[in-house]
Amino acid sequence: MKKLRKRLWLLMLPVCLAAPLAGAQDGRPAPLPEEEMRVEKASAPDGNRLYVSDFAFHHMVDGRLHIVDGKAGRYLGMVNTSFGGLTTVAPDGKAIYVATTYYTRLYRGQRADVVEIHDPQTFALLAEIDIPARRAQSATYRSLLAPSADGRFLYVQNATPATSVTVVDLQQRKFVSEIQTPGCWSIQTWAQGHRFSAICGDGRLLTVTLDDNGQPVSRERSEAFFDPDKDPIYIHPEVVGDERYFVSYNANLYKVRLAGDKPTFTPPVSLLTARDRKEAWVPGGMQVMALHRNSNTLFVNMHDKGEEGSHKFPSKEIWAFDLGTLKRTARIPSNTASSIVASQGAEPFLYSLNVERGEIDVRAIGKKGYPKLRTIPRVGDTAVFMEVN
Repeated sequence: MKKLRKRLWLLMLPVCLAAPLAGAQDGRPAPLPEEEMRVEKASAPDGNRLYVSDFAFHHMVDGRLHIVDGKAGRYLGMVNTSFGGLTTVAPDGKAIYVATTYYTRLYRGQRADVVEIHDPQTFALLAEIDIPARRAQSATYRSLLAPSADGRFLYVQNATPATSVTVVDLQQRKFVSEIQTPGCWSIQTWAQGHRFSAICGDGRLLTVTLDDNGQPVSRERSEAFFDPDKDPIYIHPEVVGDERYFVSYNANLYKVRLAGDKPTFTPPVSLLTARDRKEAWVPGGMQVMALHRNSNTLFVNMHDKGEEGSHKFPSKEIWAFDLGTLKRTARIPSNTASSIVASQGAEPFLYSLNVERGEIDVRAIGKKGYPKLRTIPRVGDTAVFMEVN
């Protein structure tokens, strides 16, 4: 009898348990509809979109490019740039270019160098182009990765440590040539044709002309336009049409015109007064100059007590100059910035980046000076360069 009762109880147990569960199910709300996964597109660049290159110094295989709305101070997204990736934006703003390196064992193993093309609205990868494993693994100075003026080719600085330039055809999306540039560094593209110049160690320019297939057809060296032993220049230039402006370690401004048959040079002009020299004011930082074209204003990172080796010191002040007269028009307090950039749109701003804190100060550019509007906090780990579009 006991065994029979036990069997009957076990048979009834599922019914007993099911009864309250069924009642609870009836009282629950209807299931939520399935969620559709999608990528939200960023709004089109308005002239104040910042591309902030993060070298990620403490974990360099994991570099990043941070995209920030500079006007609103809002973070938009990120593109991975791997080991020492070089970055730039297409002249029309319709593509983000990254030249980078991957290793099969993260930090060692077989090396693969590629040019990546990313969508500027979703930041997704659109294409990958294999290039020779020679590209410079460097902080992303503006002139180490540069598109041609018409957007047909992309030029990539190489260092093995021998110097050369890789040429990528962006229409066919393939590597087309490697151009030797012994003793010369950086890529200074011309506004007309498929031509670039490189700054040589003896103070001259090497100019290379390419045909429509990206093959070199001529190479010419200019006369020396600066003395690298007495007055070396920063390779970061500011551009106005055919003209490029370079500042030296001693605060002399050099103007180079890349047009016609060959480069032409204007004698350098000092940005310092006698008192400035006495106080040893000199440029310093990584991205040391910025140009606002509509107001013809050149901004320069400056620090006092300058000496041999202080050329990468962050700024104590940012000086503004009228580019026509080269007269100083303002001395702007700095957030000890190493890099500065100016936007060119209807609402222009001066952005200054403090590398140590990853902070970007935003200042208005207008008739009433350069008032500080906001600080964008902690952009990246070791953010060092900015580009604005």
